[in-house]
Amino acid sequence: MGSELKQPRIGIIGTGAIGGFYGLMLARAGFDVHFLLRSEFEPVSQNGLQLNSAVLGPLNLNPVQAYSSAGDMPPCDWLLVGTKTTANAELAPIIAQAAAPAARVLLLQNGLEVEDDLRPLLPESLHLLGGLCFICVHREAPGVITHQALGAVNIGYHSGPAANLTAGVAIAQEGAGLLRRAGLESQAMDNLHQARWQKLVWNIPYNGLSVLLSASTTPLMSNRHSREFIQALMREVVQGAMACGYQLPEGYAEHLFAVTENMPDYKPSMYLDYEEKRPMELDAIYRKPLAAALKAGQDMPKIRALYQALSFIDARNR
Repeated sequence: MGSELKQPRIGIIGTGAIGGFYGLMLARAGFDVHFLLRSEFEPVSQNGLQLNSAVLGPLNLNPVQAYSSAGDMPPCDWLLVGTKTTANAELAPIIAQAAAPAARVLLLQNGLEVEDDLRPLLPESLHLLGGLCFICVHREAPGVITHQALGAVNIGYHSGPAANLTAGVAIAQEGAGLLRRAGLESQAMDNLHQARWQKLVWNIPYNGLSVLLSASTTPLMSNRHSREFIQALMREVVQGAMACGYQLPEGYAEHLFAVTENMPDYKPSMYLDYEEKRPMELDAIYRKPLAAALKAGQDMPKIRALYQALSFIDARNR
């Protein structure tokens, strides 16, 4: 088993911006990577994957080991899931078809409790992990991905046949090691739920306000009123996390605020979903954190108002 894990077979479930970026980077590093696609199967099969990166320059992967059905994929030791949380109800049978025995399933998704919902639907023999991506990336066209900045992934173990917490962290470190070998920053997190709350400190204000105010990050950071709104929302996320028992690193919200000031102008994923009239990930990013914090005795009224406004916008948009 040890020699197999040194060079595992990797499957990408959902070859959009996230899955395409990380899959391409792993394949270029020499890993055996297999991509599951739906609408983009034909163009990617014919033309490969193209990455236009402001950091790395233009990168291409051609040919691509592409599949239109999970049943056609070889059994994969690692499965990186880059689909939206709005499609999670369909995920379990796809994962079961593509997974090798004792495979590691890494959800590269935003929001809270996404692993909790998926776990009961998966075989007990599979390891389930969460990955929090800190990256500015979007899909430009079929098989064409634009990467503006960043690319780090924090990985935490959720559940599976790992004997104890130490064994789970070791599997998370294994996943981080794969990404580092592909030239990406990645680290294992001891507590996945805390890591997800940390990511919400950015996702809750910037995703929602980009839709509500029809603005990308630079305009949001250039106006005194929107800046104050962002900071107030960040404080509520930190308070919600603390109520749920997660002490976030000192100055973490301020750090993310400063990072965003220095980022290139970026349209958050929820803004892109809104523009494309796709369902927005309101359940995982807003409803579940609100419910978890309220259960712990902490209301987040500004976030609740934002969620209510976004729910109206989402229903009308679709």
